[in-house]
Amino acid sequence: MSDLVPPWPAKDPSFGEVFLRRFIPEDVTAVIDLSQDAYVPHIGTLPARATRAQAQAWLERQEQRYTDRTAFSFAMANRTTGACLGFIGLTIRELPSGRAQAGYAVAPSSRGRGVASDGLRALTTFGWTITHLHRIELFIEPWNAASIRTAERAGYEREGLLRSHQEIAGQRRDMLLYSVIRERNRPPT
Repeated sequence: MSDLVPPWPAKDPSFGEVFLRRFIPEDVTAVIDLSQDAYVPHIGTLPARATRAQAQAWLERQEQRYTDRTAFSFAMANRTTGACLGFIGLTIRELPSGRAQAGYAVAPSSRGRGVASDGLRALTTFGWTITHLHRIELFIEPWNAASIRTAERAGYEREGLLRSHQEIAGQRRDMLLYSVIRERNRPPT
């Protein structure tokens, strides 16, 4: 699979007020902010109320995902200031089958400003630079209206409900499946 994974983008993907970049040491502050959210620690490896050391370790795990050729993990940053607003990634474990999964989380202090939808649009545009990628999926809990709006603003379409799809916080949860597919008649960008 490693021969299918392209190099890190030479130019930071961007859309609207957001650009996607590699992590920098100052991003630890946004990670700590994100760890204060009641939900986020249940869906990944970020501990609740993370210490600075735990936040740094989480960033290092995110960076390792590209080294391991399993994902591209980015900081979503403000186009003007460069400040980290949240995190977004494209998991490419299923790239040999033409599929990838997107995931995003916006720091609580940066929510309500369209950061996630701008970041998802930038990530999707970047995704289409990957030759073998034909489909990007999102899995969203049905109660998460903000994430549903984000997906729909970014052009993702709801495909259905996956009952008891995954375990979150010790309980099986239903997930909505959203996706976007590469346009069939357009050459890869």
